[in-house]
Amino acid sequence: MLSFNLFSQWRKGFAAVALMAASMLAQAAVDPYTVTAPDGVRIAVQEAGDPNGQPIIFIHGLLGSHLSWEKQINSPQLQRFRLITFDMRGHGLSGQPERADAYRDGRRWADDLAAVIAGSGARQPVLVGWSLGAAVATNYLAAYGDEQIAGAVYVGGVIELKPEQIVSHPRVYGGMASPDLKTHLDAEREFVALCFATQPDARTFQRLLANAAMASQNMQNAVHGMSLNAPKGLGAMHKPLLLIYGARDALVQAEPSFNRAKALNANAIGKFYPDSGHSPFLEEAERFNRDLSAFMDAATQR
Repeated sequence: MLSFNLFSQWRKGFAAVALMAASMLAQAAVDPYTVTAPDGVRIAVQEAGDPNGQPIIFIHGLLGSHLSWEKQINSPQLQRFRLITFDMRGHGLSGQPERADAYRDGRRWADDLAAVIAGSGARQPVLVGWSLGAAVATNYLAAYGDEQIAGAVYVGGVIELKPEQIVSHPRVYGGMASPDLKTHLDAEREFVALCFATQPDARTFQRLLANAAMASQNMQNAVHGMSLNAPKGLGAMHKPLLLIYGARDALVQAEPSFNRAKALNANAIGKFYPDSGHSPFLEEAERFNRDLSAFMDAATQR
């Protein structure tokens, strides 16, 4: 068994190696910088696409990073937009605070997103939130409203952290919380595999697994208790809202989640990709990019 301190030291060393490998794999040029959240956490931000285009801010999911969005960043169809990605707290190149309340307090994640919007100078961006990233968008809406954004797209979105909306995987989540390195890494590998109905190519899978291994252990232990105010957040959303789910999602209950979102926001529109699991933007990337491009045009012409 590894002690927590030894495990943390291992993670820091591995993060440097994983980052180098992941950077070598990245194809699109980005312009990285950082913004600072109100509680002092540094948030790593990256940009691609047309710097003068309508902005899209991509918010990755649990155990991801900005590299989760490579099929969007490299998409010819999306190059006309300003493509902004960032690593959420506890992930990728962003800060990894140690206190559990830094992850359990949903307002802090919302403040991170607000800091990215302000720090990037993005005017009326569309938010694209995957899984946990959708919950972060919801908490942003609950705290700040929708005045500063043009719309939102939720992909495999977590609406509420409730059993009827989240598929139970106690062994996987329990393993991810384990201080034993082998148990922890095996559980992370299984979690990444559960993100797909059809597994990606080996290169992509290994990159996503490196993302997972870089994520904060403290975050993984605490994030399942994150506060999430869906009634206020989705109720405050008057701009266009599109929810995209994979019909074969093994992590989020697709139909119950969409139905709950629709109950909270009658204007929400849903699309279900029959061949996708939890990651439609990767599994059916061309279709997703077309849908996102069309949504951008409709949302920004209002």
